[in-house]
Amino acid sequence: MADDTSEFHTALREPSLPTGKGRRFLRQYELVERVLSYQPDADEDALNRAYVYAMVKHGSQKRHSGDPYYAHPVSVAGILTDLKLDYSTIIAGLLHDTVEDTDATLEEIEEIFSKDVAELVDGVTKLTQLESSSRAAKQAENFQKFILATTKDIRVLLVKLADRLHNMRTIKFMPKPESRLRIAQETIDIYAPLARRTGLSIFAGELEDLAFSVLNPEARETIEKRLAEMAADAVDDIERIQSDIEVLMSVNGITGDIRGRLKRPYSIWRKLETKAISFKDLGDIFAFRLIVPSVADCYRALGIAHQHWAALSGRFKDYISVPKPNGYQSIHTTFQGPGNRRVELQIRTPQMDEIAARGIAAHWRYKNKSYGFDKAGAKEAGLDPEDSLLSFADMLEHGADPEEFLEHAKMEMYRDTVFAFTPRGRLVKLPVGAMPLDFAYAVHTAVGDQCVGVRINGVERPLRTLIQNGDTIEIIRNERVEPPANWRSLVVTGRARSAIRRLTRDKEQEEFMKLGRQKLNLALRRIGLDPIDIKFREIAAQNSIDSTEEMLEELGRGFIDLKELLSKTFPEQVESEMLEGRHVIDDDETQTLLSGERLQPGIALHLSECCSPLPGDRIVGVQKPGKGVDVHVIDCEQLVLYEDEPEVWVDLSWDPIASTDFFAVSRVLITISNQRGSLAVVCKTISEASGNIINVAIRNRGEDFFDFQFDIEVEDKRRLTQIIAALRALSAVENVERIRGAKFAASKHDD
Repeated sequence: MADDTSEFHTALREPSLPTGKGRRFLRQYELVERVLSYQPDADEDALNRAYVYAMVKHGSQKRHSGDPYYAHPVSVAGILTDLKLDYSTIIAGLLHDTVEDTDATLEEIEEIFSKDVAELVDGVTKLTQLESSSRAAKQAENFQKFILATTKDIRVLLVKLADRLHNMRTIKFMPKPESRLRIAQETIDIYAPLARRTGLSIFAGELEDLAFSVLNPEARETIEKRLAEMAADAVDDIERIQSDIEVLMSVNGITGDIRGRLKRPYSIWRKLETKAISFKDLGDIFAFRLIVPSVADCYRALGIAHQHWAALSGRFKDYISVPKPNGYQSIHTTFQGPGNRRVELQIRTPQMDEIAARGIAAHWRYKNKSYGFDKAGAKEAGLDPEDSLLSFADMLEHGADPEEFLEHAKMEMYRDTVFAFTPRGRLVKLPVGAMPLDFAYAVHTAVGDQCVGVRINGVERPLRTLIQNGDTIEIIRNERVEPPANWRSLVVTGRARSAIRRLTRDKEQEEFMKLGRQKLNLALRRIGLDPIDIKFREIAAQNSIDSTEEMLEELGRGFIDLKELLSKTFPEQVESEMLEGRHVIDDDETQTLLSGERLQPGIALHLSECCSPLPGDRIVGVQKPGKGVDVHVIDCEQLVLYEDEPEVWVDLSWDPIASTDFFAVSRVLITISNQRGSLAVVCKTISEASGNIINVAIRNRGEDFFDFQFDIEVEDKRRLTQIIAALRALSAVENVERIRGAKFAASKHDD
């Protein structure tokens, strides 16, 4: 820092910033005055120092436009003053590029300014180039880190959005078209949705339109032309509608401010894309916003409007009683106005209007003589910054690779919302398309982990039922915590997916540890040792393994050679067994897993599709390192592939309670005579024999007989044998045989 001190203090005395090619930038005193206008107790000296620090550090650096580089951080700081953020955030806006683009350090910034400012700059600083296999992977990993910083301090997001907004305003100066396209796509995919997520519609709308002008300039130009034509054609009707609303409200004692607006081009484009409708069918191109003093006035104005004009069915939304997740509140209604025009009317209070524009930034204010974020006020208004990004934080904690995280984050940001209730009346907000497991995890992680069923509005329904607005959801729970079968098709929210992924990972680790323990116990007995007398941690230590848990899991996954493991710990016993001509662990002998610890199919064990084992079948396992154990019927044709690999064989037997705790799916081929009612009789017989038909397909159709393939859910081989016998007794059935290829289905308790 010593080399920069004199230069820093000399520049501090400079009164203003050069204008640069005739462009006007905020001068130092102008920026300070802006901050002091809404935060009079801001540290004026620190603001001045930050302005000059940014100017000195960026020095002679230039932007693509030819402007001095420091014009950018000054502009970012100016955008942040429009949001009326605290002076520390303004300083962070001034310094946000210094650490990456100059010789400035976070330690220096903390020393000159404050720890708070340094942490903000650290969160916003552009991430260094990551060694990734693709640009997509790099973007995803950057986004992960950015969200992590944002969840710690929402101001990081606000500075980053201001940074992106100014970059988009000047994107036309970027020389490379591919760079413009990449930045615009990133803006429309990530930054604009994040702005909407936190209620910053003034940012989101401009970011979308600026990106749209780069990504699809022809479409934007066409829409703008149509809008101009419609506005010119409708000018008389629009003036009349506005006048009618003003007079109607005034006559009925409602005082307020009426404003008209045209929908933004990108918003129109999105509707044309997603709703498959024509331009002329859009109902809210023209909208009026009525700002009234109180919430009571909002509902009075709504009643007056509906009494005077015919409201259109399905076009009414009350976001006052149930705000959007980003805190937005307003009443929306659409009616048929003069000139047979559909007109949208939005009714809200001044505070709601401010929050609609500035979102979370509207809650920076004085409280207890200190200027800052009013968290309680934000929550009261329906916007909790921690909650608004909570699903992202959950995905970060339990998510998989960065690309998957980015995909789910985009899904989270773009979905509309449905509202459901717990039996006690708690409101839960979910994205459209959410299902009961999403609801359960939104209530609490433990509720989701224990979910085995659901009642919707008092009626038990499948877990794949889509939740509708106003549904009352009661989660049926079981103390046993297990990942649900086929869970990827039962959830849509990132929060639920990340929680189930964590649950699956924990359960998988538990199952492989059980498998490893059983293998080790068996091997110890074979060399004449009682596992009860052996300390497993000593075996791990002898083999330079950090913990017993790691050793057992690696054994279960097949990554550790048992013979080698025991030879290091018990060389005499292993040598003795080998001298006597016995095989210590494997070779021509298969391993037999004891039933001391139960393993369930689907995690460490997988029921093979090639032979569809059922409880009661004689089974054997095949293990490949890292892939668990595939369970086959003893006479499965696929086993011939492993004849020369005796070390992968694992003898297995069914747990005594397998036939009562799990359903498996078996496939049978039934030849049925071509007679009226034959299929109905077959289905009835299967049902009466306690089989559950989950799929039926015609495999061959003849003149006299049909071959039907039935997938039947049964608890064991004995049940299937009974069903087959009952079918063979039917006069309409020519032949029944069990065929291979079905999958193990799920626990009785799963949906």
